[in-house]
Amino acid sequence: MMTLTNVINGARQSGAGGSDLVDPATGEVFGTAVVSGEAEVDAAVRAAEAAFPAWSRTTPGERMSALLKLADLLEANASTVADAEVRETGKIRDVVLTEEIPQCADQIRFFAGAARLLHSASAGEYLEGHTSYQRREPVGVIAQITPWNYPLMMAVWKIAPALAAGNTVVVKPADTTPTSTVLLAELAAQVLPPGVFNVVLGDRDTGRLLVEHPVPAMVSITGSTRAGIEVARSAAATLKRTHLELGGNAPVLVFDDVDVPAVASAVVGAAYYNAGQDCTAATRVLVHSAVHEQFVAALADAASATVPGKDFGPLNSAAQLSRVLGLIERLPSHATVHCGGKQFGDRGFFFSPTVVSGLRQDDEIVQEEAFAPVITVQSFADDDEAVYLANDVPQGLASSVWTGSADRAARLTPRLDYGVVWVNTHGPITPEMPHGGFGQSGYGKDLSMHGLEDYTRVKHVMQAH
Repeated sequence: MMTLTNVINGARQSGAGGSDLVDPATGEVFGTAVVSGEAEVDAAVRAAEAAFPAWSRTTPGERMSALLKLADLLEANASTVADAEVRETGKIRDVVLTEEIPQCADQIRFFAGAARLLHSASAGEYLEGHTSYQRREPVGVIAQITPWNYPLMMAVWKIAPALAAGNTVVVKPADTTPTSTVLLAELAAQVLPPGVFNVVLGDRDTGRLLVEHPVPAMVSITGSTRAGIEVARSAAATLKRTHLELGGNAPVLVFDDVDVPAVASAVVGAAYYNAGQDCTAATRVLVHSAVHEQFVAALADAASATVPGKDFGPLNSAAQLSRVLGLIERLPSHATVHCGGKQFGDRGFFFSPTVVSGLRQDDEIVQEEAFAPVITVQSFADDDEAVYLANDVPQGLASSVWTGSADRAARLTPRLDYGVVWVNTHGPITPEMPHGGFGQSGYGKDLSMHGLEDYTRVKHVMQAH
C-alpha cells in the first residue's frame, strides 16, 4: 500500500503516525497518509517563513511566469492527477479530466496574469507639501486548509492568488483526500523556489497546530461553518487575518413561466453534480404554487433517471453517509420522499438520488446543508414569499432564479442575500468573477481580482517635499 508524506521545502518529508486512505467507491483501504504533529507543522511554516523574503521581492512578471509553467505542468500530468483525485473522491474520471483539471489550469493562468494588474489609488498631493501613494504588498506566510469535496480545485483557489501576490503558503488538505494536493506541490517544486509552497498532512489537530502557529499572518479555509468558526476563534488569539469560504444551502427559485421539464432536468444536474457535495449545489428548490406538483413530478422523473456511479460518485466517507442517512431518518411526518432516501448498492458510500417535498421552513433538512444528492422542495405563492423562504436560513453563498421574465429577475436579484445569484442557470464559475458568501457562509472572495486582493495588505507612503 502507498504511504503519502508531507511536501516541505520542495521535497517529500515524513511525519509521525498515519491515517487510512479509503476509496469511497469501494470502502476499501488503499494506503496511508502521515499525520503531522507539532514538529512537522513547525518545519513547514519555518520553510515558508524562510522563503518569503526572496519570493515577496520577485516581480509580478516573474511570479506570472512560474504560475504559467505550473498550469502547463498540471495539464501535462492531468492523467496522473486525475487518477489520484478519483481514487480518493470517487468522482467520475471523465468529469475530472474534461472539466475540473482544465478549470484548475485556467484559474492558475488567470491569477498569473492578474499578478501584474494590482491597482491602487493614484499618487497625488492630498496634503499640501506632501506626496502620497499606496502600495499593495503580500501579507506573509499563509496557512491554508482545504476540503474533501474538490481537493485539487480548492487547493488551486487558495495557492494561486496567494502565490501571485507574493506570499508563501502551507496547505493542509483534508485527511481523506490529500494526494492531488501533494502531487500539485511536487509539480510546483519544479518551477517555484523551495519553501514557497508546502503541504502538511494530518487531521483536525494538525489543522489546529497550523492555525495557532505564531508565524502565519493569515489563515484561509474552505470548509463547514463549524470549522470556520473554530478557525476564526483560534486565529483571533494572535489577530491573524482570516478568509472563510464556508457552507452553503442554495435556494433555487422556480416561477410558473418556465419550461418545467427542461428546468427540472437542469436543476437535477446542478443538484447532483459531485454527488451534491458542493457548497453551491442546487438542492433547496422553491417552486411557484401554480406549477409545484408538476415540477415535483418532473424532478422525481429526472432524479430517478440519474445513476450513482455513472452520473455522479459516492459520498466522501462512511461518516458522511451516516450523517445523510440520519437527515432522512429524522424527516418529519409531513414530508414526502418521492424517490431515493437510502444508500445505493452494497459497496462503497453511494447514496440514491433523492427528492423530498411537503417540507416546512423550520425543518432540519431545510435549515441544514445536506451536502448529498438530496433535493428538497417547498411551495411559494408570490415573489415576496419566495424571497422570504430563500433568505430564511443562516447561509448565504449561492442562489438562482429561474423565470422567463427579465423584469422579475432584475427585481429579485438585489433582494437575495447571497454572494452569487445565477439567473436561468446554476453553478457555472469563471475566474474573472468573485465567489464567496454572506452570513454563516463566511467572508472573503475566491477567484477574480477580489480574490487576489484578499491576499494583499495596503500601505500608505507619504513623502514631504
